[in-house]
Amino acid sequence: MAQLGHRLRDRDDRRARYDIPARSQGVAGLSRRGAPLSVAAHAAFGKAGSTSVLTVRLVGADQPVPCVDGSERPYLSLDAAASTSALPAVVERVNEFLPWYSSVHRGAGYKSQVSTADYEHARAAALDFAGRGDRDDVAVICRNTTEAINHLAYRLRLDSDATVVMTVAEHHANLLPWTRLDVHRRYVECGPSGTFTVDDVVEVLDSGPAPRLLAITGATYVTGWIPPIEEIVDAAHASSVEVLVDAAQLAPHRPLPATADHLAWSGHKMYAPYGAGVLIGPRVAFVDGDPFLAGGGAVDLVDLDEVIWTDPPEREEAGSPNVIGAVALGAAISELQSFGWDAIIAHEQELAERLRSGLAATPRVRLLGPALDVQTLAVAAFEIEDVPHALVAARLSAEFGIGVRHGCFCAHPYLMRLLDLPRDIVDQYRDDVRRGDRRRLPGAVRASADLSTTTDDIDRLLAAVAIVADDGSPAPVA
Repeated sequence: MAQLGHRLRDRDDRRARYDIPARSQGVAGLSRRGAPLSVAAHAAFGKAGSTSVLTVRLVGADQPVPCVDGSERPYLSLDAAASTSALPAVVERVNEFLPWYSSVHRGAGYKSQVSTADYEHARAAALDFAGRGDRDDVAVICRNTTEAINHLAYRLRLDSDATVVMTVAEHHANLLPWTRLDVHRRYVECGPSGTFTVDDVVEVLDSGPAPRLLAITGATYVTGWIPPIEEIVDAAHASSVEVLVDAAQLAPHRPLPATADHLAWSGHKMYAPYGAGVLIGPRVAFVDGDPFLAGGGAVDLVDLDEVIWTDPPEREEAGSPNVIGAVALGAAISELQSFGWDAIIAHEQELAERLRSGLAATPRVRLLGPALDVQTLAVAAFEIEDVPHALVAARLSAEFGIGVRHGCFCAHPYLMRLLDLPRDIVDQYRDDVRRGDRRRLPGAVRASADLSTTTDDIDRLLAAVAIVADDGSPAPVA
């Protein structure tokens, strides 16, 4: 008993370092006791020589990687729009939690109760992060945004008379779950700029039978353009249309739209790459009918001829959940809030302007998407004249140690419009793929920054792109 008492005191000491709140306390309770780390304190972990407002070091920063000339260079990750490395505080929180990990919800053991409390407090953190702490909404812990949107598509139970409106700027995660349903679909178009207006959305909403749902991105995956989402949500609600916002690209960079009916985002894009995401929506959307997944933990009673489902959100989370991923997500939310949106936005806006203007000024480089005076996230898609996108990305990696992404970025309809491809050319690509020939598929290169990126990093990319665009000699050994 003395040994157990010692363990309990250790646990109490651990919990004393973190306020684990009641649901009503929300995210504020997830930060360390005392004042949260200041922006200045975090900036001390930044890279020397940066003029950015806010920089932090992520796990794996400056990891040496081999280059083709035999040298090793510090790796520069400019692929945050795909996934991010972990914040050190997230890893610290996960490592602190791991000794206390156990199965959640129905275990009587102390570790099970601790794990359940931490899991539920991460859920509360997600609700408060989304501005839903005072609403009767639920947060369903999922694997990622893709699973979250597929989950919602199943749960809304749309019939063949229903209409879903989407934009052509959507990631496939917010297109395919709706296109495979037996529903009517309408699309908000965009031109080569990759943008649309509130009026464009309203025109499509009003162009036929009243839609049940508007499914729209909060920030585009390819160009980082941010639609006027609050105004769009208000316009949709004025027509009694529910709104789902795919917030995967938005959540790490901007406040979430508090008035959207449904939200989905992933931890792996917001410095918590532990395999958890979240779907948020009104409780009433998850009350009736069977859940997306059926299994243990989702029921109150099972008989051979009857199933009585439990209440949401547990109803929607059959099986053993990713508790560690949820704890990581909660820690990332706490850390982002300690930075503050003003500092995050100022830092990323400086990077966005430097990145996009620098690429636009580089000879033979074509910047895709909005004009330079349009505010975006620190994301840029580009192509180099007469150089295949795969070769550009490969050279940036092999010669310069810079990681970017290339291809269509799981947003084929959007990229085709950004590239301003004629319909007959797109049809040729489609015919090629049907025959199994993917060699001619178009694409672009995408660079995307995160909180650890500095202006020096952007300059390093721009210098490398200039060499590739000029088809110059391989990069000199550092």
